[in-house]
Amino acid sequence: MKTRRLGPHLTVSAVGLGCMGMSHAYGGQDEQESIRTLHRAVELGVTLFDTAEAYGPFANEILVCKALKPYRDKVVIATKFGFRLDTSKKGANAMSGLDSRPDHVREVAEASLKRLGVEVIDLFYQHRVDPQVPIEDTVGAMADLVKEGKVRALGLSEAGSAIIRRAHAVHPISAPQSEYSLWTRDPEGEILDTCRELGIGFVPFSPLGRGFLTGKIQKPEDFGAEDFRRTLPRFSTENMAANASLVSMLEEMAREKGVTTAQLALAWVINQGDFIVPIPGARKIAHLEQNVAAADVTLLPEELKTLGDMLAPDKFAGKRYGDAAMSLTNR
Repeated sequence: MKTRRLGPHLTVSAVGLGCMGMSHAYGGQDEQESIRTLHRAVELGVTLFDTAEAYGPFANEILVCKALKPYRDKVVIATKFGFRLDTSKKGANAMSGLDSRPDHVREVAEASLKRLGVEVIDLFYQHRVDPQVPIEDTVGAMADLVKEGKVRALGLSEAGSAIIRRAHAVHPISAPQSEYSLWTRDPEGEILDTCRELGIGFVPFSPLGRGFLTGKIQKPEDFGAEDFRRTLPRFSTENMAANASLVSMLEEMAREKGVTTAQLALAWVINQGDFIVPIPGARKIAHLEQNVAAADVTLLPEELKTLGDMLAPDKFAGKRYGDAAMSLTNR
């Protein structure tokens, strides 16, 4: 697979793999199928794998360890810290607040190293900006881990451009991460411009709109009772129905192009810049293979514009998160 750079230290596949859904948020987990999918990803040349201590909690890092330990020299493993976790609870209910104090940063790093079964975390993200802790203090603690050889590169998740700049002034940031897709364009403008200016990468998560932009999900009943998308405004019955016509337009263009709907939506993200490395989730090999093939889809400038205009985010109904979760983004 083609490769791209994330900052000065990391070279990764043009498409990575978001591992969260294998043990968190979407219900219906199958460990053995997930392991087979992770192994197939390595075979296909995927090198960037994204996890976090909060996914489970802890279960996702343990799964990634089981699957990828034999391939350690071929993969780049990213994980995250930043939430206080109540280990008596599961899923999002375990997240009881933010904590990016320097001592907590170190505590999580040491625990993640053990769960992942690695000597160094390749890319260590702050999961959400903690307004109670100056970013300089948090990144200073992260930088100490780099000096000690426990972390290779640093990232920030859902941070605003001002925070990215302040963090980068303390230690080079390799890759901010945020939701980015045809229906979520929040990073466009300041954040992507900041990445270009600083010469750093950008990692979009949910580049397929949490599955909606594949055309395979049309109503809440299409996913299980434990699926957290049922809590998101965009996935209400009313909003999904309102957004269906936009996805139909995407499906029509995909047919004309001779690719799947998912591949077209993902190729649009990939073609927004050579510093962008999306991490679509996939729990099944067929979905993984489809996503990886999107890296080879060529889109002309006029096709990119047509897609961007046709599926402009202000045409979609519903916010991507509820108010509480939105308040944690773009700080």
